[in-house]
Formats: sequence, structure tokens, C-alpha cells
Amino acid sequence: MLQRIKYCLSEHPRILNFRWSTTQSWGSTWSFLFTVIPAYIAAAVTLHLLLTLFRRRRPVPLGPIPAAHSLLMALISAVIFVGMLLSAAAEIRDTRWLWRRTKTTPFQWLFCFPLGTRPSGRVFFWSYVFYLSRFLHLFRTFFTILRRRRLTSFHLLNQSFLIFMSFLWLEFSQSFQVLAILSTSLLYSVVYGYRFWVGVGMRGACFPLVANCQVALLGCNLACHVGVLLLQVFKGGCNGMGAWLFNSVLNAAILLLFMSNYVETHMKNSNLVVVRVEEEETTSSHVRRSGFEPKNVVKQN
Repeated sequence: MLQRIKYCLSEHPRILNFRWSTTQSWGSTWSFLFTVIPAYIAAAVTLHLLLTLFRRRRPVPLGPIPAAHSLLMALISAVIFVGMLLSAAAEIRDTRWLWRRTKTTPFQWLFCFPLGTRPSGRVFFWSYVFYLSRFLHLFRTFFTILRRRRLTSFHLLNQSFLIFMSFLWLEFSQSFQVLAILSTSLLYSVVYGYRFWVGVGMRGACFPLVANCQVALLGCNLACHVGVLLLQVFKGGCNGMGAWLFNSVLNAAILLLFMSNYVETHMKNSNLVVVRVEEEETTSSHVRRSGFEPKNVVKQN
């Protein structure tokens, strides 16, 4: 059974013979990228404005669709994680003899692809699957709008940036993408599994699990970017560093947007708690001044 799974996820001919190209890979052109992202943003903003224009305050009933989407994304993310893990291990096994000439270790390869790396083979197949899965994530934006929750610029830009970064990984055979896909797909399998759990009526966590996972992912990415930079300086160069530099700028923008959104949400929640406490204190004070006492209080002599 395990050998069958290993074969399907890392040794299948379609995986071994994969090549990122404009003729063989759907969505591999720059024109496609610069068409889809603006179309996504325009569609989300238009739907939000239409619901606001018609003053629909009640959420649109979606039934089990969001929960089913969360389950699907959790399963896809788990498959991507396992597939990339097995493919990376197989790639290290098959090319270790070549790295001895350049004194490259498997740990260094995870951070820094050798110069001249082409977007083909096992690892880039799963990078392509990860890129395609980004488009399935976009449905959650429309679920959020239809539920009449607040649509933030952070959400739209975050989804757009992640699609763009996934495209750059493939287009320029960018270093660091193996670790980025492993960490991101693992986190998504946890987050979407939790959303499915809550979506079917189970009890949620007593702390903001999704936000904490996002903070952990951003911190991990920041540490890995530092490692890539050190290898670029002291090891003699990594493949796709131009794309890596641009991705670093996008990651910094995502981090700033996330922290701004996180602080804003936290401050609003804190203010709501303070207002509720003040209202309770005012009510209690009014009751005492009026001479009323709760019925369940027994006077003692």
C-alpha cells in the first residue's frame, strides 16, 4: 500500500516527465496571470457592491458548500504536502551524487537550487499543483462576501499575491519553494480541516487558531528567507534570485497588511469588551441606586 502511494505521488511517469511550458501547462503565460488576477478582484468587488446596493443584510444561505470546500482544500493540501515531501526525498536520493562536485548538502538544496535548474521533474510538478490549487482558494472570498462579512483589501491582495508568487516559483525555478510549499500546504491542511470541523457544527478552539497559524507561517517564511540570503552570499549563488527578491517584497507587503489587519481586529475586539464591561457596571450601579436587589439574593441578619 505504501509503495503504491509512493509510486503515485513521486514515481509516476506524468510526474517524472513534467515540464513547465506555455504549450504543456495550463495557466503558464503572463497574459493569463494578468487577466485572472484583475478579473478576480473585479468580480469580488462587484459582488460586494451589489449586495450593498440592494441592502441585503442577511447572509445568503450557502448550506454545506463552505464546509465541503474546506474539506476539499484540506485533502488537496494534505496530498500536496505528502507528494512534495516524497518527491523532494526522491530528488535528493537521485541527484546526491551530482552535488558532491559542488559540495552541496540536501539541507542547502532545500533552500538554494543550483544555478541552471530547469522547471521540470517531480518537485516542479507539485509546485504546479500548488499553483493550480491557489485558484480553488479564491472561492472562499465569495463565500465571505455572500455571508455579508467584511471584505478587506488584505484578503484580496493576499490571495492575488500568493497566486503571483506561485507563478514566479515555476517561471524562474526559484529557490526556497520546496520548503515554502511544504510549510504552506501543511498549514492549509490544518486550517481548512479546522474550518470544516467548525462548519459542520463542532466546537471551535478557544483561541484564534487561523490567525495564529498565519503568524507562524509568516515567521517561518521570514526565517527561511534569511537562510536563502546567507546561502546566496556565501555559497556562490542560487537559482532564480531575481524572482526571490521580488517574492521577498511581496512577502513583506503581506506581512505588513496582515499585521495591520490583525491589530485592527484585535483593537475592535478589545473595545467591544470594554464597552460591554462598562455597560454591565452602569447597569449594576443603576440597580443599586434604585434600591432593587436581585431575587436570588437572601438577606442575612
